[in-house]
Amino acid sequence: MERKIKLHGEHFAVFYTQQTDKVKDKMTSFEEHLDKNRGLKGSDSRAEFDASSLAFRLGVMLQEARKDAKMTQEQLAQKTGTKKSYISRIETGKSDIQLSTFYKLIEIGLGKSLNISIG
Repeated sequence: MERKIKLHGEHFAVFYTQQTDKVKDKMTSFEEHLDKNRGLKGSDSRAEFDASSLAFRLGVMLQEARKDAKMTQEQLAQKTGTKKSYISRIETGKSDIQLSTFYKLIEIGLGKSLNISIG
């Protein structure tokens, strides 16, 4: 692969080409990274990672929606009949959450719509 860079002469261009080719050789896709570090799709370790990752993502979504609504964890907990500590655990991904609970927090607690799609 040849690159023509005229910053510091031809020597730099060759060095740059060699370095970028080395980096490209070491790059992996995110799926390859997950396969290597979390197990192949369908494995128990990968399923566990995917589940905890989902809990974390849902928690972040809840936190962002709550802050957009200018509500505290305490206010959301009171409005939905839960505890502030439970809201905190959800928002930090430390508690798995049922869809019905997530629905209640979003729709009843925050007055927003929860939309789910498959595809």
